[in-house]
Amino acid sequence: MDISFEQLKSMVVFAQVVEQGSLTAAAKHIGLSRAVVSYHIKKLESHLAIKLLNRSTRSISLTEAGEQYYQRCRIIAEQASAANQQIENLKSEPEGLLKITCPVNVGLQTIVPALNEFHKLYPKIELDVMLSDEVVNIMKEGIDLAIRGAALTDSGLQASKLSTLQTCLCGAPEYFQKRGYPKTPADLSKHDWVIYKLTANVLELKKGKRSFSVKVKGVISTNNAAARTAFIEGGHGIARIPTYDARPKIKAGKLESVLNDYQLSDIDVFGVFPPGAANSKKLRLLIDYLKIYFKKQQVPAN
Repeated sequence: MDISFEQLKSMVVFAQVVEQGSLTAAAKHIGLSRAVVSYHIKKLESHLAIKLLNRSTRSISLTEAGEQYYQRCRIIAEQASAANQQIENLKSEPEGLLKITCPVNVGLQTIVPALNEFHKLYPKIELDVMLSDEVVNIMKEGIDLAIRGAALTDSGLQASKLSTLQTCLCGAPEYFQKRGYPKTPADLSKHDWVIYKLTANVLELKKGKRSFSVKVKGVISTNNAAARTAFIEGGHGIARIPTYDARPKIKAGKLESVLNDYQLSDIDVFGVFPPGAANSKKLRLLIDYLKIYFKKQQVPAN
């Protein structure tokens, strides 16, 4: 069966509809109207004489034939993208758009300063930076690189470890004046905590061969790391925070670190990206630059 240029376009549109989850989202992602996207799907089904999608007013799902056809269409779309990337990599000066997402606090404290310097080195690379503490759907939003503080769980994506961030236990001086300084892990259960809702409420500490688990509790909780730091700075309790966040506040006398002779779990930071994106020269440049930048931040908090 011969394939026309128009059918190839329809196949790429179909792959985008599946990956974006709806005709509307696909239309927005590839810059077409919803009517044009719908036209391509209908024309493809008519040409193949088989139904590819089950559609309702709220959702779409693949038919058995649609699932098999999508796998082929996805490969075509990826190969086209790879061809563009190969040409891009031949250019002496990298250019084009990079869409990046990262948590708010690590973004403001580390990623944005790093991107400031990166853009001075590569001014032709456009940067679109989305700061959010929610886990963004990389494929749906067309993200090139997501900064995440957790191991990769989606096998459809790829990841590169950027850094390991140290953490410390901190509180405001006025808090410790009222509540006293914890001397052992057992003392921590007697203190108020500012709860960070995106992590477990059990704190793990180590000293030599001994391990300690402390269940933390408090009346203030938040899903934002910057807010967590602000609450402990305000004297409302203690929390485990990254050393890059604690360091300047400890130096300014706004926070104090405690139990420094105990080891806390570190935070592994990953750069997560779509399959095949590692072939992009501009993305490789950014990932390598971030690794170097993170390494420069690794100095003790106290």
